[in-house]
Amino acid sequence: MNYKECNLGGNKPYREVMDGFLPKLEDFYKNPEKYNIDPFQIFGNLYYVGDKKVCMHLVDTGDGYILFDSGYSHNFSALVKSIENLGFDPHNIKYVIHSHGHFDHFGGGDRLREEYGAKILMSKVDTELLREMPERALLHLAPGKDDQICWPDETISDGDIIELGNTKVRCVAAPGHTPGTMAFFFEAKNENEKHKVGYLGGLGFLSIYKEFCRQYNLPETMCDELKSTVEKLWNEDVEIVLGNHPNHNCLIEKREYMIHNPSVNPFINKEAWKIFLSSIRERCIDFERRGY
Repeated sequence: MNYKECNLGGNKPYREVMDGFLPKLEDFYKNPEKYNIDPFQIFGNLYYVGDKKVCMHLVDTGDGYILFDSGYSHNFSALVKSIENLGFDPHNIKYVIHSHGHFDHFGGGDRLREEYGAKILMSKVDTELLREMPERALLHLAPGKDDQICWPDETISDGDIIELGNTKVRCVAAPGHTPGTMAFFFEAKNENEKHKVGYLGGLGFLSIYKEFCRQYNLPETMCDELKSTVEKLWNEDVEIVLGNHPNHNCLIEKREYMIHNPSVNPFINKEAWKIFLSSIRERCIDFERRGY
């Protein structure tokens, strides 16, 4: 089956995008249960534990778990419940890898560290940018009053390898959404099969508008950075594409298909990575043409 692998926005004026973003966020904070998704196995030791707003993925390495992103702080209990409903103990989360320095992706990190002993990782670039100007975390857009920056225990950089149990995660600098956004590559596996996973950890267009960059003292070349990231990642031999938000890889649609067609796994698709990256490139070109 064929999916359009990416739905990023970015074809509207900045203020229009913001006007649409904030009311939806307000509703999510008031009614988080509306946005829950039952956790599920994507393939082998790779699981989805996120919600309808933001993605979180768990990898069972056989020697503890790696969690990619920790979502919004106000929905922390739903994250923990999703992990437990899969039969996993949150106390066995060894690493939480935050893909970039925005509040909707690191919100549960502090509690995972305090309550379950997880170690928090995030890129050195985004960590330094947040220390220089904490407003870049966009916490002021959060309707909740208790949101705060989750500072990492360790920072990661281009080329680093995070190894735990049977899993090696290769970290690749992937600027665009933020200057310190990372991409991650590893193998998901069961006893008889394995597939390479690719996760580009940030690609929404809200943060590359020139007006946004001026507001947060960022280079106005972020769209060029994102295009360069596409070229950098193009030849990765990825079979399972993970999204940063569910619409980035049609996660909800794929899950529905999986439920009704249990003999087919729509997440395994050798063509999906290049479809996904092509969508980003095309949107960048349109974005620049419109002068945003």
